[in-house]
Amino acid sequence: MNLSVKDAARLLQVSEKTIYRWIKQELIPAYRLQGQHRFNRSELIEWATARRMGLASGAFEEPESSAAPLPPLSEALETGGIIYRLHGSSRDEVLRALVANLRFGEEVDRDYLLKVLIAREDLASTGIGDGIALPHPRNPVLTHLPQSSVNLAFLESPVDFHALDGQPVRILFTILSPTLRGHLQLLSKLGFALRDPGFLDTLQREANREQIFAALSRVKQRLIR
Repeated sequence: MNLSVKDAARLLQVSEKTIYRWIKQELIPAYRLQGQHRFNRSELIEWATARRMGLASGAFEEPESSAAPLPPLSEALETGGIIYRLHGSSRDEVLRALVANLRFGEEVDRDYLLKVLIAREDLASTGIGDGIALPHPRNPVLTHLPQSSVNLAFLESPVDFHALDGQPVRILFTILSPTLRGHLQLLSKLGFALRDPGFLDTLQREANREQIFAALSRVKQRLIR
């Protein structure tokens, strides 16, 4: 629990008064330690992303900033790939099919990954609305995962993920990273992309691979302006 109310307000780009109001309304994930409110950085970013909220620039940066540069979202999606017509009639069936189709070598324990993805959904749905969910492990650090990746999957049939807006899910973005820093960066950039109407429209149309990457490229240009 490494963030204070002031830190949380800066991260979410709101006033401290707003943070206290959300705490009182039990809307924001907060903890009471030694009489002070504290927040977990990763939980806050997940919470804000699920609500399509903006984040402060550099929100995903961690103390290990001197580490090797992390891949941009488009490169992570190239690594993770795009799946069309993913089958499954329930949330767990869809996740099982997803894990079976992810681009991994034998070094990744797929059974373990499926268990942690299901456990994360049981804890709180990753459905963020508009038919989109962002399944990922609660603890983003997975042993032997070689690099950060994002997989995009379009479902054959909509499935109930208990999303915030009550709508069934048709689109999955699965974020996987060997480091917390990589997880937070991808989550932040994906959250930015999902607030772009053009990119959202491309997803809702289940556009082809070239169109999706072109839309993502336009989002990237906006991000660096």
